[in-house]
Amino acid sequence: MRIVLTGGGTGGHIYPALAVAKQFSEEVPGTEFLYIGGTKGLESKLVPQENIRFEAIEITGFRRKLSFDNVKTVMRFLKGVRTSKRLLKEFKPDVVIGTGGYVCGPVVYAAAKLGIPSVIHEQNAVPGLTNKFLSKYVNAVAVSFEGTEQAFPGAKAVEYTGNPRATTVFKADKERGYASLGLPSGSDIVLVAGGSRGAKAINEAMIDMAALTEKLPNVHFVYVTGESYYEATVKEIRKKAGRMPSRLHVLPYIHNMPEVLAVTKVIAGRSGASFLAEVTSLGIPSILIPSPNVTNNHQEKNARNLEAAGAASVILETNLSGQTLFQEIQRLMKDEPARQAMAEAARKRGKPDSAHVIVEMLRRLAGGNG
Repeated sequence: MRIVLTGGGTGGHIYPALAVAKQFSEEVPGTEFLYIGGTKGLESKLVPQENIRFEAIEITGFRRKLSFDNVKTVMRFLKGVRTSKRLLKEFKPDVVIGTGGYVCGPVVYAAAKLGIPSVIHEQNAVPGLTNKFLSKYVNAVAVSFEGTEQAFPGAKAVEYTGNPRATTVFKADKERGYASLGLPSGSDIVLVAGGSRGAKAINEAMIDMAALTEKLPNVHFVYVTGESYYEATVKEIRKKAGRMPSRLHVLPYIHNMPEVLAVTKVIAGRSGASFLAEVTSLGIPSILIPSPNVTNNHQEKNARNLEAAGAASVILETNLSGQTLFQEIQRLMKDEPARQAMAEAARKRGKPDSAHVIVEMLRRLAGGNG
């Protein structure tokens, strides 16, 4: 088979696409892939590392208020459609899947206009503008959250598939996770991460919290700053705490996140849909800090969805501090029954076969080729 993948901007859009590619390679050996992404998104760095052919188009999103920039966006969209049509005609895919981000717009739209079977995958509880637009043109929509199917009333078909990133994480090797961190097997690990690019508010809370980590002497804290924040954050921790606490391990980025998640007891971070798919597939109790800077406040809706199931606690950014974050981590690490109850609730919301479900969906649309 020949598959075109598209999605970009952040890891939350890119990793699900890569999970689909990995699953396809396992189920249909010899499948060929082309990934079409943005010129400035994280995908331009991550996709080539997976030995997948990558092509870039220039695209930006619409501003929500009247602006001349929106005229430029329309022009970029039309140019992106032309470029996408050229790439699609050259590659001749059996099916195209978009996993979110502005770049999906011209690529998936071009596929639909060329009569190529196409699918969009919506990760969040609240659909983005691009996917709402595309849902009227594609053959099918896949959703991550059960019960959100009605958000696409104009779609030809909508299917609850879960998020394919869950499959990648579910299969991760625990021992490689411990080894990559340089920690003994069986260590109690609390992971704090602000997403693929980091989060300023979480970094500030962690700077304040650094010295408090020593109040949990048997716990290793793994803290991911995001590459652009790393040096300044390490400097501030040393300044505020007097030194780097012995069990606080500060990293700019984790390239083998599934393996690290597999050894994590409690996790604190944003509430993007791919992240939630990861933690539920493994049953990790989570402390969710929704980003307030996202369309339709969808991260808080994602987080409340998990909180209502008893699988997570939520700290809004307005209430976030080193003290509030540490108190919640301490509560969970000292209360094993509560932690186990959250873990079980998380597992019930997980869908570790998501990538397989999406592969089957794509193969049906492609006519069973391969």
